[in-house]
Amino acid sequence: MRSVIQRVSRARVLVDGTEMASIGRGLCVLLAAGEGDGEAEADWMADKIVHLRIFPDESGRMNRSCVEIGAGMIAVSQFTLYGDCRRGRRPSFVHALEPERAAALVDRFVERVRGLGVPCGSGVFGAHMEVELVNDGPVTLLLDSAQSRRSVSGGFG
Repeated sequence: MRSVIQRVSRARVLVDGTEMASIGRGLCVLLAAGEGDGEAEADWMADKIVHLRIFPDESGRMNRSCVEIGAGMIAVSQFTLYGDCRRGRRPSFVHALEPERAAALVDRFVERVRGLGVPCGSGVFGAHMEVELVNDGPVTLLLDSAQSRRSVSGGFG
């Protein structure tokens, strides 16, 4: 799975002008599932993001996680994170997971985040969405479960 994690002071996601989710201070996560991804990757991604220490402590250093500060999260499915632009002028999405399986993994991610004690809203899988946010910092991080597998022995621990 791939994600773009943005620390926000506020964010919301709308579908057809209707607000589906909103948060104050927290994280807006754009999330995509790719070929070969399964429940282990969704769980790993949720655990990793929930515990990332990217909020400031009393000294202003990034040393606090969502759980520690009581922050919320919005997860927005975005298959275009698997867009391959190396050839031609039109991105290829052949490495994005098929919609039914991807939707199930995004749902699992959201449920896992909630199970870890972080309120988590989401958009609507496959819908045209508008995401509004105020990036705080700015802090934006990229996370890819496949890179973790290559660089850390023992899998998703």
